Amino acid sequence: MTRSDSGTLNARCSCGQVQMRAVGKPIVATACYCASCRKAGALLEALPGAAPVLNSDGSTDFVLFRKDRINCVRGAERLREHRLTPTSKTRRVVATCCNAPMFLEFTSGHWLTLYRQRLDEDARPPLEMRVMTRDRRADVSVMDDVPNYAGHSGKFMLKLIGAWAAMAFRSPEVDYVKGELDGHGT
Repeated sequence: MTRSDSGTLNARCSCGQVQMRAVGKPIVATACYCASCRKAGALLEALPGAAPVLNSDGSTDFVLFRKDRINCVRGAERLREHRLTPTSKTRRVVATCCNAPMFLEFTSGHWLTLYRQRLDEDARPPLEMRVMTRDRRADVSVMDDVPNYAGHSGKFMLKLIGAWAAMAFRSPEVDYVKGELDGHGT
């Protein structure tokens, strides 16, 4: 991710053929320990040539943005979705050129969640909190360098609601993802 003077953030796949652009301040930067993120992370990391998704403690780092402030500027034809179940409202989107996980979307939500690893290391927003720590692996102790929450904290939810209010309570559709990953669309 590179931040310009205008507040533009860029995220790229591992090979650079897919690029996302976000404008403005992120809603929040968080690490999630939920069982779904851990399961999806393991599945996505198992794709041929895929980049790491999970941290050594099993968490996944994310940066959330309003949907109306992020778009795909290059390589949209390479984006494919993955859902843990056919009816899941959450989809994780991968750049098929190098199997790099790019973002997670709660389809009826107003935010888009970029995988923090897709952002240039020198410009990544700092981690603000850890959520869903009650789901962490039994062998994991969380550090106390940022607030840790067993679920989704009130602060996390207030940030989401504040962003939604700023969007006049709209939930734009992400229309640049082409379909499911072959053999991995469940």
